[in-house]
Amino acid sequence: MDFNQVKELLHLVDQSSLKEFHLQMDNVMVQMSKNSSASQLITKDTKTEATKPVENGTVYSNESSYQSVTETVTENAPVAAGEEILSPIVGVVYLSPEPGKPEFKKVGDSIKVGETLCIVEAMKVMNEIKSEIDGTIAEILIEDSQVVEYNQPLFRIV
Repeated sequence: MDFNQVKELLHLVDQSSLKEFHLQMDNVMVQMSKNSSASQLITKDTKTEATKPVENGTVYSNESSYQSVTETVTENAPVAAGEEILSPIVGVVYLSPEPGKPEFKKVGDSIKVGETLCIVEAMKVMNEIKSEIDGTIAEILIEDSQVVEYNQPLFRIV
């Protein structure tokens, strides 16, 4: 991916109604977010490990600029203990087996490997999301009937 392609991608995302954009292909990873006051784009070339932050259309190629961007992000994001259960597909998540029935699991409930945590409906198919670890549900990161993305965190288990 060359600089002109990055500029074009930045322009397209800026003109769209998207709030976040993530792209990973071959040896390049691009992440953009309109959620903060300043637009921010980070590209990473995994072959050369050269990382270049792009802020407001300006490319910074020195390593110190990259460090300041990553330090700001990591200081504001507290690291939660436990493991996250991620959505394996895009779809609508349901926390109970049927409307009006109790939820599969609540915060504080213990969970065993193979127990159902929720259902993700995709293309009229109900996919049970089962726990891959034993533990206790520390946090439910989604709401019932919410649309979830691929690899979106659903639960945090400690």
